[in-house]
Amino acid sequence: MRIAIIGAHGKVARLLTPLLHESGHQVTAVVRNRDHVADVEADGAEARVFDIESADVDAIADLLDGHDAVVWSAGAGGGNPERTYAVDRDAAIRSMEAAARSGVQRYVMVSYFGAGPDHGVAVDDSFFPYADAKTAADAALATSDLDWTILRPSRLTLDPATGRIETSLGGATKGSVSRADVALVAAKALGRPGLTGATVEFNNGEVPVDEALAAYER
Repeated sequence: MRIAIIGAHGKVARLLTPLLHESGHQVTAVVRNRDHVADVEADGAEARVFDIESADVDAIADLLDGHDAVVWSAGAGGGNPERTYAVDRDAAIRSMEAAARSGVQRYVMVSYFGAGPDHGVAVDDSFFPYADAKTAADAALATSDLDWTILRPSRLTLDPATGRIETSLGGATKGSVSRADVALVAAKALGRPGLTGATVEFNNGEVPVDEALAAYER
C-alpha cells in the first residue's frame, strides 16, 4: 500500500513508519517543518513538507491523490486552544473530506482513550480543548463514508513494545500504553479491512495485538 502519515514527525508516527517500510509499504511522511525531512527519510519514508493547519480541502486532496490509506497522527501539542481546534479538529475533518475526494478510502485516526461525548473533561480544564477537538474529529470520521478505524490509546509511555494490549471490549479502563505498541497497533490495523467502523480503546495488557484486534473485526 501507499500510505500517507499526517504528522509523521510525532513520536508514534516515527515508530510506525519503519514498521510499514519494513513490511513493504510505501510511506509518504507529511511534515510541517522542513528541518524534519531528514529524520522521516531516515525512517524509510518519502517526505512531503506541507502545512496541514492552513491547507484547504483541495490542497489536501492533491496531497493524498494516489495513496491507498491515510493515518492521522498530527496534533497541535496542546497549550494553545486556538491551534488545538485548528489542527486536531478542523484540519483533521478537512483531511477526511479530502481523502474521500481523492479516492482514498482507508483512514486510521490516532485519538485517545476517553474521547467522545462523555469524555468528562471540565470546560475550565486546560485539557478540554483537546478532548473537545478530538471528540469532534472522531465523530466526523465515524459519520463519513470512509473505511475508518479510530485508535484510542491510553496515556503514552516511552517503554519498549510488548506486542500485547488490553482493550475496552475486554473490560479495560484507562491506563497506559507504550508509543511503540500504539505504532504496532496502527500498522496492524491498516492491514485489517475488517476493522472498518471499529473504535479500539486500549492499554498495554496480556493479549497479543493480532488477537485483540481480531475481536473487533466484522
